[in-house]
Amino acid sequence: VSCGPQQAQETIRTALAMGADRGIHVEVTGKDYETLGPLQVSKIMAALAKKEDAQLVILGKQAIDDDCNQTGQMTAALLDWPQGTFASEVSFDGDKIKVVREIDGGLETIKIKTPAVVTADLRLNTPRYATLPNIMKAKKKKIANVKPADLGVDLTSRLEVVRVDEPPQRQAGVKVETVDDLVGKLKEAGTV
Repeated sequence: VSCGPQQAQETIRTALAMGADRGIHVEVTGKDYETLGPLQVSKIMAALAKKEDAQLVILGKQAIDDDCNQTGQMTAALLDWPQGTFASEVSFDGDKIKVVREIDGGLETIKIKTPAVVTADLRLNTPRYATLPNIMKAKKKKIANVKPADLGVDLTSRLEVVRVDEPPQRQAGVKVETVDDLVGKLKEAGTV
């Protein structure tokens, strides 16, 4: 699943070439795309999980654009499902999922019931290479095209960017000969 404009289908095609069975493109364009944030994506993922009757939703640990690390947790909250975040190893144990997750102090192992949401750490797996025959097959596979309205999802953002300012230009440094000169310059600047 990928949310975004038409170009998002390239990412889905790559996943299909790497072995995914099917792809879903949630078409988000224009102003909605500009304000698309973790909450809106979470709503889309939760609606798709319900529609597809998914038992496991695997998401990335964090986004590469805003570095948020929120979508997985918000999706789990919206679905009221257990979650395993920062997963470096996942295995099934009956109706439970054993998740080895990376924490500040090392590794932690948890067991969660399905249906569940898991966010993947980069050590979870090694992606396959997309071979030329699989790339050609992926071009023929259909990608389901869905609009957020079809899923009953409102993409209205609750955040508004008022303005973005660059930080002030940094002043050039000054070399001083003695400690007394340094103290004098600091007093002039009003920092001492």
